[in-house]
Amino acid sequence: MKATRFRPQNLSPAALQFVEAVLALKPKIAVFDCDGTLWQGDAGADFFFWEIERGLTPPEIAKWALPRYHDYKTGKVDEETMCGEMVTVNAGVPEYLLQQAAEDFFSTVVEKRIFSEMHELTRRLAESGSELWAVSSTNIWTICAGVRRFDIPQDHVLAACVEIKDGRATDRLVRVPTDESKATALRQFVAEEIDVCFGNSIHDAAMMEMARHAFAISPSQELEAIAKTRGWQVYWPMNSEMTTTDLC
Repeated sequence: MKATRFRPQNLSPAALQFVEAVLALKPKIAVFDCDGTLWQGDAGADFFFWEIERGLTPPEIAKWALPRYHDYKTGKVDEETMCGEMVTVNAGVPEYLLQQAAEDFFSTVVEKRIFSEMHELTRRLAESGSELWAVSSTNIWTICAGVRRFDIPQDHVLAACVEIKDGRATDRLVRVPTDESKATALRQFVAEEIDVCFGNSIHDAAMMEMARHAFAISPSQELEAIAKTRGWQVYWPMNSEMTTTDLC
């Protein structure tokens, strides 16, 4: 499936300096969180509501899922459980329809929120021969649609996913990479040392600890505090807002 062509903004001197500083490290392996790191906002939650608003989620499922998300926001449901349920609500849907919906969603809702310097960075890293990986607790269909704009191979995406049977999504989770499970997934699939890692929230801290160089991109207050103690670089993209991203 071909992504639409993203047209980045002209980069500011500070953005160019950030890109060049990362490239100067000559990373062989680079790992990126997605929501809040490659683009502004929470694509996982946005896709969840986008599906419901368009009737792609059966009414009986939506009736249960909306209060459940409210419980998550009020701290009654943990991060990993909620992220997993936001994928399993699609049980029974043909995977090709989910892929098509995710591309439509990303091109119309999220693409305009892409951080231009992160787009430029991944492009130039890929050109230089770096191996790029994306790790996210957002559903794999949305993340795969998004990272097509960033030169990250589809088989280098570790995102929330379920088993597929007879071409349809099931309710059997394969993985929900968040917190320590992001690091666990990377250890399973990436054999060599991670040179650079980029994240935006506390849920990225475990995998950022694995890297030789870590970068906190538009970080939450929790991650910014950790970054200061660890000596990680904090960077605010040109069109970012200094707000905390819920999911990652």
